[in-house]
Amino acid sequence: MIPQLNHQHDAHIQHTIDMKTKPQGALGKLETLAHQLVTVLSQGMERSQLESEKPDIVRPQMLIFAGDHGIAGEGVSIAPSEVTAQMVANFATGGAAINVLCAQLGWQLSVIDCGILTPPAPELNVVSQRLGNITRPLHLEPALSEAQLEQGLVLGQEAVKPALSSGTNLFALGEMGIGNTTAAAAIFSALSGLTSADTVGRGTGVSDEVVEKKQQLIEQALRLHCEALHDPREVLRRLGGFEICQIVGAMLEIARAQKIILVDGFIATAAAMLAYRIDPACKDYMVFAHCSGEQGHQAMLNWLNVEPLLNLNMRLGEGTGAALALPLCQSALAFYYQMASFEVADVTQVVKTS
Repeated sequence: MIPQLNHQHDAHIQHTIDMKTKPQGALGKLETLAHQLVTVLSQGMERSQLESEKPDIVRPQMLIFAGDHGIAGEGVSIAPSEVTAQMVANFATGGAAINVLCAQLGWQLSVIDCGILTPPAPELNVVSQRLGNITRPLHLEPALSEAQLEQGLVLGQEAVKPALSSGTNLFALGEMGIGNTTAAAAIFSALSGLTSADTVGRGTGVSDEVVEKKQQLIEQALRLHCEALHDPREVLRRLGGFEICQIVGAMLEIARAQKIILVDGFIATAAAMLAYRIDPACKDYMVFAHCSGEQGHQAMLNWLNVEPLLNLNMRLGEGTGAALALPLCQSALAFYYQMASFEVADVTQVVKTS
């Protein structure tokens, strides 16, 4: 079970934010973010500890989960499945966008093979948590077996434990897998009741014909699995991917440890939706980093009733949107701890009147 977030310091945290030398609400979403971060980081603390220890972000950890999808064989992407392994090698050797952003912004980075067609070479030091070579095509049969589902959730939990043991209190979970926007759209349709026309986008930039094909395959999958889609674990098993499964497990474990989850784009949010349906308490530990340029992502955020920090028309995946949100989290905590209050700065407080 994920612990319910304790809101014992809420009034004090909000008062501290309101008494900074600014009009109330003038820092917009940064104020809301500060409140959420301080609430999570102060779990288990007395108020005196919150004041003296000033809990901050420690060793932010980015984990990229990679897996191949059987549905990719139907031509739902501009790239073949072999590109998943090529990009995993690119991550491991430092050449991808996420590598650049992590190095720039101070993330620890790990890459996890959840099950790709060609296992990475040992010298690449990719973490091996393989559930197979590729999922089964979700429009013809369940993408994962029951054993793969259970093992994947456990492996996702295990993936975050080393960082938790080293003191990490903020995580981002990226992904790589040709065909995974189709899986994510199918998951979204299953959980929301929306048709594939509402949830399917262009992914890596496919044509109108491929978009239509993706929609048809998802509708076929939803009909095939319809009797089991009331259960979020079955939605994950039947429509998900090896990497999505392990991301769900990782999210649940991070929330269980009462740490912060920075949620990336379309695929990561599909995983967040599943984690939320499995245990709604996990949502309190999630910060939604950005709104993807992928069609359907804004509708996902609406379904979860959350607002993203950024909207940069990004649709790359890899955790890139989450990586870019780290400075906002750091800035929110910096103003909370370091900005003077009206009393300390001897500034006259202007109170808004209605």
